[in-house]
Amino acid sequence: MQLDGPDFLAPAKLNLFLHVIGRRADGYHLLQSAFTLIDHADRLRFRIRDDGAIHRVNAVAGVPEEEDLAIRAARLLQASSGTGLGADIELEKRIPMGGGLGGGSSDAATVLLALDRLWGTNLGRPRLRELGAQLGADIPFFIFGRAAWVEGVGDVLRPLEVPPRWYVVLVPPTLVPTPEIFRAPELTRNTEALKIEDFSARLAGQKLRNDLQPVVLSRYPEVRRHLEWLASQGEARMTGSGGCVFAGYDSREQAERALAARPASMQGFVARGIEQHPLGAE
Repeated sequence: MQLDGPDFLAPAKLNLFLHVIGRRADGYHLLQSAFTLIDHADRLRFRIRDDGAIHRVNAVAGVPEEEDLAIRAARLLQASSGTGLGADIELEKRIPMGGGLGGGSSDAATVLLALDRLWGTNLGRPRLRELGAQLGADIPFFIFGRAAWVEGVGDVLRPLEVPPRWYVVLVPPTLVPTPEIFRAPELTRNTEALKIEDFSARLAGQKLRNDLQPVVLSRYPEVRRHLEWLASQGEARMTGSGGCVFAGYDSREQAERALAARPASMQGFVARGIEQHPLGAE
């Protein structure tokens, strides 16, 4: 089934760096990262229902409806707001799953933002961020809606200026389970904390890293192969817990030339960094 009506976009994100700087007593890792949005996005459409039912109207490979963060987000907003309205939801996936690009979290954030408007619940972004945090650590960032300096367990967000860039993103044929990487005994968990000023200086020199990357590369040869090739085209690193890898360029032409040079066995795309979420920002 295809729903009529406008598309609501759910953009992907990149971690420009990711440091693990500690661990709480409850086992959650303390992180520092810089997130930026890119224009590679999933698409959602909605049909509002009067009977309170919430359904996904199309199949999504590998994601049962009851486990879909988008559906769970809609039901959480419904329960929290007390609305009697429901929705049919169509989800068109374009963001690779399990790649560290935040697709499921972005879908959930777009559902919260869109239905808050369409249902007229008007909870506002701060409250929606609180709801999103109940479902996943990255969801508050997408509701925040702009490039951000991220700390804590992903719950402390500050606006961040990121220079305009074009990115090549390669998608290894590998799903990397995030919990496995964070449980790895060899994971570095004591990286020295950065200040935003330090990050800005390093960004100019591209001397950044992802603490999860060595763990993933040691366990997933396809991620290593893709990263090693992309590193031959420019400064490259993994995003999130992997396995997608990326490199930044000053122009679309440079990025497209790099992507065109990839081996035929590698899949990927070019994306532009965007200043804010298509549904706005705080």
